[in-house]
Amino acid sequence: MLPIVDKPTIQYIVEEAVQSGIHDIYIVIGDNKRSIQHHFDKNLEFEFILKERNKLELLRLVEDISSLATIHYVVQEQALGLGHAIGCARPFIGNEPFAVLLGDMVVDSQVPCLQQLLHIYHEKQSSVIAVQRVDWSETSKYGIVEGKKVSEQLTLVTDLIEKPPEAPPSNIAIIGRYILDPKIFSFLEEMQVGAGGEIQLTDALQQLIQEQLLWAYEYEGKLYDVGDKLGFLQANVELAVKNDDVSEKFKLFLHKFLRSVEE
Repeated sequence: MLPIVDKPTIQYIVEEAVQSGIHDIYIVIGDNKRSIQHHFDKNLEFEFILKERNKLELLRLVEDISSLATIHYVVQEQALGLGHAIGCARPFIGNEPFAVLLGDMVVDSQVPCLQQLLHIYHEKQSSVIAVQRVDWSETSKYGIVEGKKVSEQLTLVTDLIEKPPEAPPSNIAIIGRYILDPKIFSFLEEMQVGAGGEIQLTDALQQLIQEQLLWAYEYEGKLYDVGDKLGFLQANVELAVKNDDVSEKFKLFLHKFLRSVEE
């Protein structure tokens, strides 16, 4: 629920899904993160108060939040990582392909990152993950893919390694957007705890590529890792500059502030 400019991070994620044509969304939460649920739930009493006080612009924003999509909540009772979190949603997904968007990875792009992946999925009819090239010094922070490049932005994945401590096979990093075949659930069920004491999605994807094709797509856009302090600050500054409500005044503030720092 950390805010970026004027709305919580999770709302950017939900909006990306909605803009990509997805309106049935499951948010996996820890038992101590009910505030996410409260944010998206319709609050008739609050809306009535805003209407009575003639705060119509704020009322519109509140109504827009609650009508973004059909949002369901799945509680992850144990913090066992991304693979485990995805497995928690299996009863609700069934035997359909599905998208995964990580809540601490915000992508700013003209075409939503997930929509770009959906285009590749419809073309290839196979699982696809979003990737970007990172500095070699940063590869230990990400899942890294190795594969055969078939076009400027598309790679057929042959191997995946979760946060390699040394000698990574490439600098192509997985950035938290996936469209997956439901077959992944059968591999997740068999996974033992891996790197970091968690059930790693990367390990299940390694099993998946033994049976199906997996594509890595170098998306167009700017990634903000808001789980990282610097990434969170960069997101707030750069997205504030693009925000119509505060852009001009904020740029003026930045200009004055940077001059004072340099003096």
